Amino acid sequence: MPAQFVDPIPGQTRAAGGVVGGGAMAPPLSDFNSENGAMALKRSSSPTMDLKKIFLRAMRKSSVKTLFKSKRTRPKTPADLVRYTTLLLSNLDSPVVVSGTKHAEKIAELDMLIREMKLILYGNGECEPVAEACAQLTQEFFKENTLRPLVLGLPKLNLEARKDATRVVANLQRQPVNSRLIASDYLESNLDLMELLISGYEDPVIALHYGGMLRECIRHQVVARYVLKSECMKKFFDYIQLPNFDVAADATATFKELMTRHKSTVAEFLSENYTWFFAEFNSKLLESPNYITRRQAIKLLGDMLLDRSNSAIMVRYVRSKDNLRILMNLLRETSKCIQFDAFHVFKLFVANQNKPPDIINILVANRSKLLRFLSSFKTDKEDGSFEADKAQVVIEITELEPTTVLLLGSSSGDLNKIASCGDIKKIAAYSGQELDKPETKKTASCGELEDICSSSSFEESNKL
Repeated sequence: MPAQFVDPIPGQTRAAGGVVGGGAMAPPLSDFNSENGAMALKRSSSPTMDLKKIFLRAMRKSSVKTLFKSKRTRPKTPADLVRYTTLLLSNLDSPVVVSGTKHAEKIAELDMLIREMKLILYGNGECEPVAEACAQLTQEFFKENTLRPLVLGLPKLNLEARKDATRVVANLQRQPVNSRLIASDYLESNLDLMELLISGYEDPVIALHYGGMLRECIRHQVVARYVLKSECMKKFFDYIQLPNFDVAADATATFKELMTRHKSTVAEFLSENYTWFFAEFNSKLLESPNYITRRQAIKLLGDMLLDRSNSAIMVRYVRSKDNLRILMNLLRETSKCIQFDAFHVFKLFVANQNKPPDIINILVANRSKLLRFLSSFKTDKEDGSFEADKAQVVIEITELEPTTVLLLGSSSGDLNKIASCGDIKKIAAYSGQELDKPETKKTASCGELEDICSSSSFEESNKL
């Protein structure tokens, strides 16, 4: 007699050969799956088969198959992730994607892919980023030229995706691959992308995202040099004054990064472009009607001039009477912050041991007002360095001697101007007969003194 087994269905027994009850052959459960389950049920002659269990098993098996099938379509490695992202970005404008729900689906998929790249580079809060995965993603990102379609396609992405993309690009600029920053090599061959990023300030929707990417790219000296020497550099003086506060502030941050990060490159740029740069800087920033613009500009000017690499630029700047006039007007500001930063530039004019005569004359003409101002000029917090600088400025201004003496004495009553270049005692030694000579002329060895002294706006323009 064959061995009997208890069937899962109550009241039935089954032989080892698969015979149930009185001898009818029931198909084994393995025959029931998503494809042939229903057909097997039709062929089955057993009226007692548990249909519920059969269908549950079939559905479970089908779901598992579908799950594994869907996973196989998703990127498995950082390299696959980058390649798939690049493909989607490159096809965003294709007619098939743009029409109907296809576009929304692709945008949602891009959101997910960019978010996954961010998680690889930054971690998820619980796990730190893996260096090997970051290196793979970085290498593939620049190998596949993903930055270009990402920048071009950024306006089409959702807000969160734009934020994630900005962080991804920022991180990739600092990711080493085999001890090299391959981002620098890539950008050197694709410098035209910088012009696209700079032009982003003209669109408030993407300005902050493009600005964030641009500042990270400027970390590479080759990029900073290109931007400084490009025509786009002049646009920053307009972007900084945009009515949109957030965009203007972002443009100011980028401008500051350009003018302070790479010292030797900045010194070279200022030396070659001194005239137009400071003409724009003075008129559009230092003399801007906007308080925030003036405050940020005077702070940046101090940072640039006090940097040792710009010492030649500083000497040239403090020899200009027009620059001194602007700084003295900034000292009159009601804002303590602007006054403080303006003082740190003003002291350079005073400390210069080779002051041009016109600078000396302006300081002497305003000596009493300057000394009165400095006597009451204090900072909110005690600052020993500031007090020492102020004391030295007071001494320098007090000891200044004028370089131009105005004397009456010609027979015609005309005003004769005699310049002694600081040696005022020699003027006193002139005899009355010499002074009465009708042919007496001014000496021009100290500069264009006649233009300065005869200007009707001289005293007014230099009042504190």
